[in-house]
Amino acid sequence: MDLSQALQALQDGRTTSVALTQAALARAQARQADFNAFVRLDGPAALAEAERCDAERAAGRSRGPLHGIPLAHKDMFYRAGQVSTCGSRLRAGWVADRTARVLQRLDAAGAIQLGTLHMTEFAYGPTGQNAWLGDARNPWNREHITGGSSSGSAVAVAAGLVFGALGSDTGGSVRMPAALCGVTGMKTTPGLVSRAGCMPLSDALDTIGPLTRSVADNALLLSAIAGHDPADGASVHAAQLEGVDLDYPGAVQRGRERDLGGLRIGIPAGYFDRHLNPEVASLLADAAQVLRMRGASLVTVAMPDLDAVNAAGQILTWVEAVGVHAAQLRERAQDYSPQTRGRLESALAAGSQDYLDALRYRGRALAGFAETVFGACDVLLAPTLAFPVPRLADVDVSGGDAMLLVLDEITRLVRPANLLGLPALALPCGFTPGPLPCGMQLIARPFGESLLYRVGAAYQHATDWHQRQPAGL
Repeated sequence: MDLSQALQALQDGRTTSVALTQAALARAQARQADFNAFVRLDGPAALAEAERCDAERAAGRSRGPLHGIPLAHKDMFYRAGQVSTCGSRLRAGWVADRTARVLQRLDAAGAIQLGTLHMTEFAYGPTGQNAWLGDARNPWNREHITGGSSSGSAVAVAAGLVFGALGSDTGGSVRMPAALCGVTGMKTTPGLVSRAGCMPLSDALDTIGPLTRSVADNALLLSAIAGHDPADGASVHAAQLEGVDLDYPGAVQRGRERDLGGLRIGIPAGYFDRHLNPEVASLLADAAQVLRMRGASLVTVAMPDLDAVNAAGQILTWVEAVGVHAAQLRERAQDYSPQTRGRLESALAAGSQDYLDALRYRGRALAGFAETVFGACDVLLAPTLAFPVPRLADVDVSGGDAMLLVLDEITRLVRPANLLGLPALALPCGFTPGPLPCGMQLIARPFGESLLYRVGAAYQHATDWHQRQPAGL
């Protein structure tokens, strides 16, 4: 079952929260050696919470729309009194003194947390490889990378270990693993979801979003965690959301029931089609035709200078990541993995003037992109990765300039949405030989999550890529 089906089964009395939680725990324990998805399982606490959920349901009470559903999350969302490793040996015994707002909101909605999930060290890597935790393994082919940094979140959902998971996206870290593991992931508009109580990487670019099997499940999770939070200084206020459609499940329903007539889907000319593998290009073209058959019109849109956008985003990440890690990098450099240390040390070359220039450029870049791209289309359809999922053996993260070039190429197509502050929905759109999942991303104006869910739901209503499961599960 996916999340929506599990909720329906609970509501119909065909299963219980205890049964779902026991099954998820057993499955996670049985497959941990195969996929390395979890950092920690909290079985007794999760089962105790499931028993409370069942008792409340029997008494006619419900905490919220996720009542009794077991989830797990990237090991960077703090919970008071529990260790949060953030994927690093430097945090091996670090105990949080507060609970992340997103976890508080999921608790209030009735969700149960099974444990914490694998991630790239300090969320600073796009491949899912981790020198301390070991590499996460792609359920479709364990010899290939999962994508990162929300590696465990994508793996756990793709392998059917949990019904959904949270991840973070600073430079593609929700969309990349979602695409490479064949699941659905939302990179949210900055400020829509609180980051309070979450590990920081780049204050200017960090966003939080869900990974799930389907668009419908994704909308349910985002509905539970979105909204203003005074504990996050960048959190969006009610006035900024005036006129914004926040009924994400309603948008999914509209996407299923109605055609997409009147919507313009942009097919990028330039940047996103550069060095695009023919098999990936063919799957993207097929996806575009599905949307056309659902009533949307396809328009070719010339891309602005996204290399400059990417460069500015890199500078913001570099300077802010170094700011977070400067003290520990001086005192415990040997405890960082070569990948993370190499990226942080290369970031030292960026100066304060570079940073200020990148900040000033950001607003101009968004205005220009909105005029050029969203003046011509409503939603941009783009690949997440220009080539099939790489093999683990072919991605060297041991440090050096060659590593940096490879990592930059892996993230090239997902980074622009981060600097521009745009929402982007990653969806599976087929398979390259292997089979290996291929993903696309739909990109909209700021706070266009409902529109993305509408288009994504229309696509998934007409296709079954999101329903396919890896062999041997």
